[in-house]
Amino acid sequence: MNKKYFLALASYNIWANNIAVEWLEQINEEQWNQVIISSFSSIRETGIHIASAEKIWIDFWKNAPDPVYLSTEFEGSKNDLIEIWRIASTGLKNFIETYPEENYLQQITFRYPKGGEGQMKFWQTFSHIINHSTYHRGQLVTILRQIGFTKFSSIDLATFYRLT
Repeated sequence: MNKKYFLALASYNIWANNIAVEWLEQINEEQWNQVIISSFSSIRETGIHIASAEKIWIDFWKNAPDPVYLSTEFEGSKNDLIEIWRIASTGLKNFIETYPEENYLQQITFRYPKGGEGQMKFWQTFSHIINHSTYHRGQLVTILRQIGFTKFSSIDLATFYRLT
């Protein structure tokens, strides 16, 4: 649990998200919105969930007064979401670069989308968001396969470490 390790995870997250985004750029609007049985009802909704979570944790870390859950109000296009997702993904790394390592034990207060608050140490929240994004990118693979998409490459952490 140190800055170097967290920066490596943030770099991995950017790398994996960029590959996932490349997959999404290859599907059409019908596939993007197609109803599929999964944790979320479509590729669109899964993408919104990942981007929203990455963005909201940055808001929590910065103690933003009115953090916005994209998942509750996003109405934009696939390209709009991809841009937000890329900014949030890079934002995670940018935050780690400037966040003092001595604050990793600091409690972070967060709000649940349906109300209520919780607290975790900063290092736990950062670990959570990396794991969360990895989990849902895995779901993207499954639902992309259901619509016939097969142009995948490995996006696991071991592949990232081998390639970098």
